[in-house]
Amino acid sequence: MDISGIKMYQFNPHGDDRGQLIALEGMISVPFDIKRVYYMYDTAFGARRGRHAHKNLQQILICVSGSCKVLLDDGTKKIIVNLNRPDEGLYIANNVWREMYDFSSGTVLMVLASDIYDESDYIRDYNEFLAFVKRGNE
Repeated sequence: MDISGIKMYQFNPHGDDRGQLIALEGMISVPFDIKRVYYMYDTAFGARRGRHAHKNLQQILICVSGSCKVLLDDGTKKIIVNLNRPDEGLYIANNVWREMYDFSSGTVLMVLASDIYDESDYIRDYNEFLAFVKRGNE
């Protein structure tokens, strides 16, 4: 991908005629210890989620059902990633602005995070994000 700190992970499904199972393990199938898991569902039509960056937190987004788009911005480049497979995870390092949108009906978007919730780690203002990234690159 064109933006540093972004990577798609392919998870190995294990299954048979009964269905599929994917196991996610910190520091094995996921590049960090998993400290927090949350998921979004019943997202209102037209809603945009995220709209922030993190100073330190790493995340993997997995669309376990349905589909959505993710706008990723490193302060100089922007890309859009379509999430629509439960066996793929989008790794997002810190210092990347993210916005999730265009949720299909019934979408469940699960997020694995490298740390517990800490409001001080969030950058919720886009201009603040740009200044933060610029300071980090000087």
